[in-house]
Amino acid sequence: MIESYASLTPVLLLDRAAQSFAERTAVVDGDVVLTYREFAARCERLSGALIEAGIRPGDRVGALCSNSHVMLEVHFGALLAGAVLVPMNTRLAGAELAYVLKHSGARLLVTTSEFAAAGAALADSLELGMLAEGEAYEHALTQAEPRRVETTDERALMSINYTSGTTGRSKGVMYHHRGAFLQSVAMAYHTALQPGTKYLWTLPMFHCHGWSFPFAVTGAGGTHVCLRSIDLARIWEEIRGGATHFSAAPTVLTMIADHAAAGAGAPHPVAVTTGGAPPTPTLLERMAALNLHVTHAYGLTETFGPVMVNQWQPEWDERSAGERASMTARQGIANLIARPPRVVDAEGRDVADDGIEVGELLIRGNDVMLGYYRDEESTRAASHEGWFRTGDLAVMHPDGYVEIRDRLKDVIISGGENIASVEVERALDSHPAVSESAVVGRADDHWGQVPVAFVNLRPGAEVTVGELQDHVRTQLARYKVPKVIHFGELPKTTTGKVQKNVLRTSGGKDAR
Repeated sequence: MIESYASLTPVLLLDRAAQSFAERTAVVDGDVVLTYREFAARCERLSGALIEAGIRPGDRVGALCSNSHVMLEVHFGALLAGAVLVPMNTRLAGAELAYVLKHSGARLLVTTSEFAAAGAALADSLELGMLAEGEAYEHALTQAEPRRVETTDERALMSINYTSGTTGRSKGVMYHHRGAFLQSVAMAYHTALQPGTKYLWTLPMFHCHGWSFPFAVTGAGGTHVCLRSIDLARIWEEIRGGATHFSAAPTVLTMIADHAAAGAGAPHPVAVTTGGAPPTPTLLERMAALNLHVTHAYGLTETFGPVMVNQWQPEWDERSAGERASMTARQGIANLIARPPRVVDAEGRDVADDGIEVGELLIRGNDVMLGYYRDEESTRAASHEGWFRTGDLAVMHPDGYVEIRDRLKDVIISGGENIASVEVERALDSHPAVSESAVVGRADDHWGQVPVAFVNLRPGAEVTVGELQDHVRTQLARYKVPKVIHFGELPKTTTGKVQKNVLRTSGGKDAR
């Protein structure tokens, strides 16, 4: 028997790129342009700098960074040092960032220049070490020797990723090396990454490790094109300059499609991955018309990002545009390395695969978290006989594809009838004046709850409440039509999700 085995870790993907794509462009971040030879060397020197700063295997390293060469380097450098990476949401308030650092037990903080001042204040108050982009960071890399701590346990803790915390304190989701490596392979496969890929970083790298694309693009030998903030004109400039791939939540896709620079769209096909909320068929049709071809993925922080992908089958090309968009809006099937999902009823029995019976979506496999850090109660509550409970309500279609109908907490029960907020949102979004919408339940003395809608209109568009209600009434039962409609911008989390908890508290105001 030949003993041939290596613990799976994303560092292996960096090793592959350094050997096979050494002279290819790895990173473009403004004036900083690095080949894979240079990028790998910097990651190993960052590892050395962290070790020289006192970081030992298992120590936590926080990263408060924009989408940048620094954030890419710390993704590999921390792992090479044997440390546990803690990517931090750059949009959080100081007190929230302090909580993440304290809860995770971070010993050192790495920041980009945009967050150096905030990072210094945090490091000073919490007595942490710090490396900030600029002269100090470059000096540390120049002086450090390349160092590497081998990963011997692929199920060991690799990182702690904190949830959005929309209903309370953020939870620390524990990732392992094996899951991150396999998830990266799945993302590379499903988005067809290759050496000619130019991946535009519109998705925050701090969010689920950018859905594992820092590792996936590297392993494929593609180019990371860093975008340090959402600049819609710049996005279109980069697309027309050759960007081939990007990822974003549906709300960001709406902004991209609505922007004046969209014009006639992209001069070449662009592969887009979306998730975080169900995209409407209307949005998907608009994107396709701009030569932006969307793959709908589904996942959570707890599943390393996209655990399901709506993998397209060629026979579906023959369907009508409306049918194709509706099928694209489904959440899909398990990604390449995940186990097939289940949809179960309240007793834990699998629902019929008829696309009608609704149940809770359960996930299991290599790309499910180890658990919540220092929160055994929440970890137990999220598990059902070894399966992760997503909290999402879904149906199973006869072809094995899953479609999310709603979050458990977002179902509206009116007069004993269940109303799926997603269904009403799709009807609203199909109106040509509507850019995006959100629907929540409002307490009602007679019906128990009634649906209330919040609508953001496209630039320059006008529509009345009555016209929107009539439009919904042509598609849905009368009891599903929103009783109240508000117009204006929708409140979002820092990762682009609509804050329905905020909308519920304002649902009693008068409509315009």
